[in-house]
Amino acid sequence: MKAGIVGLPNVGKSTLFNALTNAGAAANNYPFCTIDPNVGVVPIPDPRLDTINRHIETKSVIPAVLQLVDIAGLVRGASKGEGLGNQFLSHIREVDAILHVVRCFENEDVTHVDGDVDPVRDIETIETELLLADLQLVENALTRAEKNARGGDKETLLRIEILKQCHVILSEGRPVRFLELTLPEHQRVLKGLSLITAKKVLYIANVDEGDALEGNPLVQRVQSYVDQHGGEVVPVCARVESELAELEPDDRIELLESMGMDEPALAKVARAAYQLLGLQSFFTAGPKEIRAWTIPQGATAPQAAGTIHTDFERGFIRVEVFQIADLETHQSEAKIKAAGKMRLEGKTYVMQDGDVCHFLFNV
Repeated sequence: MKAGIVGLPNVGKSTLFNALTNAGAAANNYPFCTIDPNVGVVPIPDPRLDTINRHIETKSVIPAVLQLVDIAGLVRGASKGEGLGNQFLSHIREVDAILHVVRCFENEDVTHVDGDVDPVRDIETIETELLLADLQLVENALTRAEKNARGGDKETLLRIEILKQCHVILSEGRPVRFLELTLPEHQRVLKGLSLITAKKVLYIANVDEGDALEGNPLVQRVQSYVDQHGGEVVPVCARVESELAELEPDDRIELLESMGMDEPALAKVARAAYQLLGLQSFFTAGPKEIRAWTIPQGATAPQAAGTIHTDFERGFIRVEVFQIADLETHQSEAKIKAAGKMRLEGKTYVMQDGDVCHFLFNV
């Protein structure tokens, strides 16, 4: 799963990126401090891995990961070359989702590019620039496709049809994710266009320390906007998350408890991103490693096997499956089998979130 972080300068994008990746990217109080796009890989906290490890000994525990791409802050006019963020829009065209960081805190010491804090205005500024960037891409692609359509190639004609639909909705000032395409071939063409506004958005409301749990009126304004336009909202105090990332585990737990928090915001961000994208996890467990794997909801057993290795999908025979609750009850895989709780599933089995699997294959 790969997500791109966008937002205005000085809203806390790089601070959040540092907190999530502990990568030490620049986070200064002036616009355009992020010159080059930062890329980091974030392990996604999942307490189910610890539960499995309590009953199955292993050499390593490997969580699912989220890859983050952080670009320079976008400003009004970015689609026409203003600022530095426009140079890096291509870096977020290939991501699965957009994490839009919105400033929802007041602080006279942290400048705002527009002079005051207005999260809805800020969201609309970024949305407009992404819309204009996509519109320019679509117009250029449409011109090229129409030149190549003289031979009557079906794929080119299909591409033109989808580009025209995208052009209409973008010209209306609406993101492409509102375009209703039900046919698989239409969805395939749209995905190939790599339009930024076709991606789902998770809004991260960056708040002060005291508002991390309950939010504030600025967060409520973001929520009202999202209720009308779609997406998800997660309040986060990027500064606190940055402090947490630098602490040892015991100290981290102590700070969380002192703030009335039971987990870092990363866990909430990860769950919200999973929900937004329709994803779920399954696990493999053995003496070498216990590992979480990410798959779409509704994926079949062979498709899940393919995330491990293409040979697993190609030569899929069956999968042995049990639930983590059964492992907690019976304490070992052997006892799960003895209790008749180990299931054998075939090619049509639809994976469930939290399945623990052993795949059998032959190639």
